[in-house]
Amino acid sequence: MPLRVIFMGTPEFSVPTLRAIAEAGHEISAVYTQPPRAAGRRGLELTPSPVQREAERLGIEVRTPTSLKSEAEQAAFGALRADIAVVVAYGLLLPKAILDAPLLGCINGHASLLPRWRGAAPIQRAIMAGDLETGMMVMRMEEGLDTGPVGLLEKCAIDPDMTAGDLHDRLMSVGAALMVEALARLEENTLTFTAQAAEGVTYARKIDKSETHVDWTRPAAEVHNHLRGLSPFPGAWSEIDIGGRMERLKLLRSTLSEGLSLSGDLGESGGILDDRLTVACGAGAVRLVEVQRAGGKPAAASEFLRGAKIVKGMKFS
Repeated sequence: MPLRVIFMGTPEFSVPTLRAIAEAGHEISAVYTQPPRAAGRRGLELTPSPVQREAERLGIEVRTPTSLKSEAEQAAFGALRADIAVVVAYGLLLPKAILDAPLLGCINGHASLLPRWRGAAPIQRAIMAGDLETGMMVMRMEEGLDTGPVGLLEKCAIDPDMTAGDLHDRLMSVGAALMVEALARLEENTLTFTAQAAEGVTYARKIDKSETHVDWTRPAAEVHNHLRGLSPFPGAWSEIDIGGRMERLKLLRSTLSEGLSLSGDLGESGGILDDRLTVACGAGAVRLVEVQRAGGKPAAASEFLRGAKIVKGMKFS
């Protein structure tokens, strides 16, 4: 028998799960999402979240409270008499009254292999740390931050040059299928939950702007992980002289430079080593593959070099 579901999510990452639940035939009584935000060139236009747009396309009621702490909001949530609430990157704290309201509680689709990378930015932090794998987990929600027991998981390899954007797209597809499977098992009363390990807890704190400037004195592997972990947003950046003026450049894709020692001294950190945008690091070098000028679009390094004179001996700062 299909479940009566409340869906709670906000960004593009959540949309495939919402769509998959609807396609599986479950009754989605309401969608909760973050309120429309100011956007547009002047920041005056209110733009609904990707989840709100998808819910409206599906003809589902949308609710956009700024908080769920009031008795009125909690009563309205409880009045939906849901079997289950599915949460994927919603962005608001769920008080105990909300967690307890659905018959089967609240389950969350989380993009890490818990207890590693609890918190706001698990995809970015996994790549920045050089992890070789991550995954999606369906967990029962508790009052703690991503502390609940796990019902299902699917692992995903992190390829050597994979960016956070690449991994985001892979995991949002994996997560949608995994959540549909979890709901099917809940219907059959065959979904069991296992407590997370007490060891290995790490926290994926929100990305801060102060982290986005590239430190070329770090080893090449760390620089490479930093660049791809922040791509495409907010984007790691560095400055270089283009046409006699220092210009900020977002560095969106890179690879560890082949044929150069990863531990050897190649000269001043940040220095350009050849005509292919290979850059010296504290040890070893990275080759930039995709960059973006301020106000421009992402471009392959070869395309960028046709319009910018960057030669050996110049230096990023």
